[in-house]
Amino acid sequence: MIHFYNVTKIYDNGVKALSDVSLRIRKGDFVFLVGPSGAGKSTLMKMIYREELPTRGQVMFNGRNIARMRSREIPYLRRKIGMVFQDFRLLPQKTVAENVSFALEVTGASRKYIRKAVPAVLQRVGMLDKADCYPAQISGGEQQRVGIARAIVNNPLLILADEPTGNLDPETAKDIMDLFNSINRSGTTIIMATHAWDIVESMKRRVIRISNGKIISDEESGVYGFAY
Repeated sequence: MIHFYNVTKIYDNGVKALSDVSLRIRKGDFVFLVGPSGAGKSTLMKMIYREELPTRGQVMFNGRNIARMRSREIPYLRRKIGMVFQDFRLLPQKTVAENVSFALEVTGASRKYIRKAVPAVLQRVGMLDKADCYPAQISGGEQQRVGIARAIVNNPLLILADEPTGNLDPETAKDIMDLFNSINRSGTTIIMATHAWDIVESMKRRVIRISNGKIISDEESGVYGFAY
């Protein structure tokens, strides 16, 4: 599904964020990206989303070279990718339902489809009863559930999650990870950057360890592997 071939990324200020990275992520994988701050995790994910382009090498998504996509093709790529963030990034002036609806509206989905899809996805993440609430009226864990609903409402092939439990207490974080597990079991590929060593150690999924822009290990049923 995703292939990196000898990818190097050097920013304009001379910082080398990735150095000769090669990896393959299969459809249906659940992958943790772990490593110290500044290791290159976020840059790697930005490459997949085409927010950044490689300085050298190739990034392939479903057989297409992302760097060679035309501008008009990029929105179609991004519709196949759901994004989940540490800080939720909900629109404060919109209700829970409206936040999720907005993700469909920008793709040109019909009102009929939106009316059907939004309650279904809110039910899936356990937030249907809060559909008319505003983000400030719900907890952090509930906000993250809405963020996940927004990410999956377009039925993406891939979810990129950047520290999705970083602002949550341990019990809420566990509930959110159970939700990600359920989504993955339905066939959606998940790539998650995290410093949550306890979650990584407990879930026994594939772990890609990154340090100084290089992949230093890639293990199925891996462990966190850095000092806590």
